Amino acid sequence: MNFFEIVNANVEKLNKNEQTLLDFVIKNMDSVKNKNIRELSAECFVSTTTFLRFVRKIGFSGYSEFVTVIKYTVLNQNETEETQPFVVDQTAYREEYLKNINETVRVLDNIKLNSIVSLMQQKPKLYFFAKGFSKYAAEYIEYLYTLSGFIVIFPKNYEQRQLAYRNIDATDILFVFNYDGEDHELIEILQIIERKCQYAKLISVTGANNNTIQNMSDINLYLFTDEFYQNKIEMTSHVSLIAIMELLLYQYNEITKA
Repeated sequence: MNFFEIVNANVEKLNKNEQTLLDFVIKNMDSVKNKNIRELSAECFVSTTTFLRFVRKIGFSGYSEFVTVIKYTVLNQNETEETQPFVVDQTAYREEYLKNINETVRVLDNIKLNSIVSLMQQKPKLYFFAKGFSKYAAEYIEYLYTLSGFIVIFPKNYEQRQLAYRNIDATDILFVFNYDGEDHELIEILQIIERKCQYAKLISVTGANNNTIQNMSDINLYLFTDEFYQNKIEMTSHVSLIAIMELLLYQYNEITKA
């Protein structure tokens, strides 16, 4: 039983204050495992009731299970670090990193890009759907497209996504960023949208594997990257995703100004 495996499934449900609590716990797991709920609540400047509510929201039945799992996770991490040190050949990593970006750009289909540009020229609303680490790349993309004059709707948590898809019109464009293309929540949303707005265009950016979201899309663009996980949390590079969306916007600007 690993702390990160339990928590990772519930991170999307946390509000800003709860995310701050989670950040504190993750950064101080070695000391947290030895504190009782009153000590830890006081250190986080919240009531014991608030902290217990947080503990249950991230997937634990109570404080006892919360501390037990943290103790196990810290112990397991220490053993792993002693027996399997993480060694990276930086030269090889840089070469692979650049190779993934180059390959992503090289395989971009110009016909697909032009098709998307034609849709964008109608100035529809753009919906961005992304989860996990992809959200942080999507925030930059949202900023970039908003500056270019588009109305961008980017729901950033579970509740916002559940509300956002209800407002999609048949003329809107949906962009879905999901590397493995198999996220159950996003697939469910896309299925509902497909039934509700048959003419809304779905554009996905996924890995190059054959996946569900890719197969549901009107247009799929795919990227190359090396998946990387730390403490069971995905920390895969999203530079290739940003490169695709930047190039799409540059192509739009070039064609529009011509």
